[in-house]
Amino acid sequence: MSQSWQINYSRSAFVSVERKHYCVTCGKPFPSGQGIIIKIGDEVLEFHSSRCFAKFAKSLIERIPHDEIKGYVRKVREEYEELLEQKRKTRAKRII
Repeated sequence: MSQSWQINYSRSAFVSVERKHYCVTCGKPFPSGQGIIIKIGDEVLEFHSSRCFAKFAKSLIERIPHDEIKGYVRKVREEYEELLEQKRKTRAKRII
């Protein structure tokens, strides 16, 4: 677990101790507490922005064979469709 702290002595001076991360897509460094960090098994993927994550995810999905991923795509899409339907029902109950 990384620790981060800061001491403000004035408006212009502060001390901060935190781990630097580096975006796997563009190489930009970013501090702990920002960006997107995903751990898959022993792999750690660090992205400084959602845009870099989307770029990586698109490239990854394009490389996975269609037959291997289509079941997962269908399942995740169905889960999100169910969540949207639940939200619609909740909104409809509030309006009435």
